[in-house]
Amino acid sequence: MNSAHPGLVCPACHVALVMSERQGVEIDYCPQCRGVWLDRGELDKIIERGSKEMAAYQQPSPQPRQPQYPQGQQQGYDQSHSHGYPKRKKSFFEELFD
Repeated sequence: MNSAHPGLVCPACHVALVMSERQGVEIDYCPQCRGVWLDRGELDKIIERGSKEMAAYQQPSPQPRQPQYPQGQQQGYDQSHSHGYPKRKKSFFEELFD
């Protein structure tokens, strides 16, 4: 949900700020320069959620086994393709500012 925030103007380019709510966090942003302003307590919410997510990422997870190739067959192997591995889930911060 995006809506203009009456009375709040970007200090950099003097354009009316737009308010958006993302995952329970209200963000005021400038549609021109994309500057972001947070209300009191909103940064604390972001930090708390980010800390919880980082703790989940830091737990060891099983690593997929890399294929074993006989010597000499690795030359044409392109490692830039995912080869069926699932796409990484976006982090809370990526989803918040997407």
